[in-house]
Amino acid sequence: MIEHGEIAANAEVLMRSRYSAFVLRNEGYLLQTWHASTRPQPPLTDDGVKWLGLEVRRHQRQAQDERATVEFVACYRSGGRGHRLHELSNFVREQGRWWYVDGSFPGKEK
Repeated sequence: MIEHGEIAANAEVLMRSRYSAFVLRNEGYLLQTWHASTRPQPPLTDDGVKWLGLEVRRHQRQAQDERATVEFVACYRSGGRGHRLHELSNFVREQGRWWYVDGSFPGKEK
């Protein structure tokens, strides 16, 4: 994870640090890096989930580098079964700091 007070250089760095926070069940960090407009209420982590790995597929900056998307696949085990989370995450940079906004799931119907 990013050290206390350190600012992520880009959305991919923030996304990787948020994955680490999920692994460590650090809800405080997850809330601190979630944009206020979409920030959920705790709990954000599930004790029954064991995260197994992360693959970042792409990182794309846009809108004069103030917005970015990060596509990733994270593998985890829950209830004795393996799962894959494929997400296209949206990030925004405000006042020099990157924030996670929301995500969509390619291949899933809305």
